[in-house]
Amino acid sequence: MTAIAANGITIEYESLGDPDAPPILLIMGLGMQLIAWPDKFCAGLVERGFRVIRFDNRDCGLSSRIRGMKQPRVIAALAAAWLHLPLRAPYALDDMAADVVGLLDALAIPRAHLVGISMGGMIAQEVAAKYPDRAASLTSIMSSSGNRRVLRPTRKARKALLSKPADPADAESIVRHLVGVLGVIGSPAFPTDEAELTAQVSRSVRRAHYPAGVTRQLVAIIASGDRRASLRKIVAPTLVIHGANDPLVPVEAGKDTARNIAGARLLVIDGMGHDLAPVLQPMLVEAIANHCHEALRRTINMQ
Repeated sequence: MTAIAANGITIEYESLGDPDAPPILLIMGLGMQLIAWPDKFCAGLVERGFRVIRFDNRDCGLSSRIRGMKQPRVIAALAAAWLHLPLRAPYALDDMAADVVGLLDALAIPRAHLVGISMGGMIAQEVAAKYPDRAASLTSIMSSSGNRRVLRPTRKARKALLSKPADPADAESIVRHLVGVLGVIGSPAFPTDEAELTAQVSRSVRRAHYPAGVTRQLVAIIASGDRRASLRKIVAPTLVIHGANDPLVPVEAGKDTARNIAGARLLVIDGMGHDLAPVLQPMLVEAIANHCHEALRRTINMQ
């Protein structure tokens, strides 16, 4: 892993595979670091002939922490959004999309296959809409268009997302809390082994734990609002993947995303929740790799 200057900040990233292979850029979700993309998942894409790049979003992991404004409050931001009142946020999804383009520029990559999960899917959508020449294809996983009518998590999932650890100063308490949250929003039909999940979360907490950044990212999502008009500008070949049993971002949000992107294909996976369950990773790798290869063939045929 290494750091690089991009869009006025520092972004921590890792590049895997042949540097001359077609690049896939993986964009992670709310508060999740680049290591949340499973190693086996990344290796599977490398084996399918791609260069895989994963990175820490701003305000997360080892990338720049964005300070300078008063720390926003999530409840106040939600209230302002529902009442259509002005909402000041440290940054929005547009800024995070510009980070992605800045990273591609810094790595001298003219175009990449964009694969985003949850908030990362929203960022990938914004890149494909606003910087069409940079998106070889788009894969949006368990994400949404920002349409509030379909973005209704279960009460249990919403409560888990907004909850806090019993002792925010104790690493073990933080790990227990995050394992509990991921257990609530994960795939009901394909639960991750608790010991494996605990090891993953412990690794993440040891590497970097920054709840203030999570709050700012969540407010960025809220401040960005309904993005359906932006999605209708996307011309990149698009695959939308969503779990039929996602308690945090319901499957209707995935269907709504696909409806608003011309020509998008929708893949709904029964039993999948809001995670990359180990048993599902080979299927996901296959779907994403096939989609990216098809986009490459389409580009070659057009030349």
